Amino acid sequence: MIPIPGPVRLLKLIPLAAGVLADSSICDVLNSRVPGRVSYSGDSIYTASLSSYYTGYERDLYPSCIFRPTSAAEVSKFLQFVGSDEYSTSPLPQFAIRGGGHTLFTGAANINGSVTVDMRSMNSLTLSEDRKIASVGGGSIFSDIYPRLVPHNLTVMGGRVPGIGVGGFTTGGGLNFLSREHGFSCDNIYGYEVVLANGSVIYASASSHSDLWLALKGGSNNFGIITRFDLATFPQQQMWGGIVLYNYTDSQVDAQAQAFSNFMDTANFDSAADMDLILNFENSGFEIGNALFYSKPVANPEVYREFTSLPSPIISTLSFNDVSGMVTQFGAYLPSTLNRATELVYSFKNANATIYKQLIKIWENECNSLRGIDGLEVQFLVQPQPVTNGTNSLGLTAGETDNVIGLVTVAYNNAADDSEALKGLQNIVNQQVALLQKAKLYLPFKYLNYADQSQSPFSSYGERSKAHLETVSERYDPKKMFQEGVPGGFKLFA
Repeated sequence: MIPIPGPVRLLKLIPLAAGVLADSSICDVLNSRVPGRVSYSGDSIYTASLSSYYTGYERDLYPSCIFRPTSAAEVSKFLQFVGSDEYSTSPLPQFAIRGGGHTLFTGAANINGSVTVDMRSMNSLTLSEDRKIASVGGGSIFSDIYPRLVPHNLTVMGGRVPGIGVGGFTTGGGLNFLSREHGFSCDNIYGYEVVLANGSVIYASASSHSDLWLALKGGSNNFGIITRFDLATFPQQQMWGGIVLYNYTDSQVDAQAQAFSNFMDTANFDSAADMDLILNFENSGFEIGNALFYSKPVANPEVYREFTSLPSPIISTLSFNDVSGMVTQFGAYLPSTLNRATELVYSFKNANATIYKQLIKIWENECNSLRGIDGLEVQFLVQPQPVTNGTNSLGLTAGETDNVIGLVTVAYNNAADDSEALKGLQNIVNQQVALLQKAKLYLPFKYLNYADQSQSPFSSYGERSKAHLETVSERYDPKKMFQEGVPGGFKLFA
């Protein structure tokens, strides 16, 4: 169990009026204004919230209190309060916004010695009369939403593993089983109910506050707190897919490299197919395999023939399932929590098999040099980029089917190994990027939801998109509450 220190109180600096004590904490006053929503260190809600973050980096931060709103009105009261003259400080009073809590790095969705706004009590789901829109609360978790849509033979474009929150996932882009056909998750959002820094509640859509609507499609937590997402639904019954793992051999690496290169060839594009090439180093051993998903009820579709015909898998879960079951099944092969973990992402155009083999060899060599690190796991993931329809702020060209995302993740047990592990991670990615640049295949885009805090994803969107995001931020948040008051995540003006 994680040790919880005693309460740390954040002091009010400027009283609203005579009679308000100067030593009252923000948490205490907030608790008096929105009763029953504030939890302190030692409370069961506080402890459960803290322990549910995905990585130890976030679990090791201790907010003064956790605020769990249940409505847009309560979020509005909170923002009016922290942005009022009563707590007007320089810099602004700081707080964190938390949904699923899956981002790896420190402070992305938690904070030391201040307020963390845990949105997960806002988890409603309502279908429109025509069932084309699923309105979900701003703290909803996709793996909780999917089973509620299964009886309707519907799905939404959410996370592919359990525990992913709607807020961070969609505002950072969002990769889904349907992304080769319909794009990023954020391409498929009709509207957002947003509470702005001044406490006003607005609805952003293509016809109302369209500039903000577009900015929220890739702009992360820089504009307000989203209390409702109106997501497009898609008819979905059974799909096919699962995990296949093989012994790691040179011949298997050669076959996988060729198969993935062919899969990503534009001539072989199949919009129903979404997959990952998975390379893993754990317990001083290598694994190679695939996560194969096909959104139609077709077993062993032709597009995957080069993968499914490979002999002697050591594990195969390929089967029919609904989206909810597929997410649960996929999640069973991933760690439910991590202690220390960092990942770096990059993008590139599809390569020939030789380039893929060289990328794998770079990863393999560096893994061998890191063998002595306790609890070491190094994963290299290669997957198709969604085929965007362009309804976002990511700066990508619509309709491109041969863009690839590369992701390298290092996980381990002890802080004493930070320097060596992170150096090894950076060495892998530096060499891989250099290879792709030399081959003129490298793309500047960095997918925000996979990016490390060192990677500046907004700059990778291009000057035009970044300038749009900055303009929208200045228009809707002129006092920079979400730039300076919410330090977590990626900031536009950093």
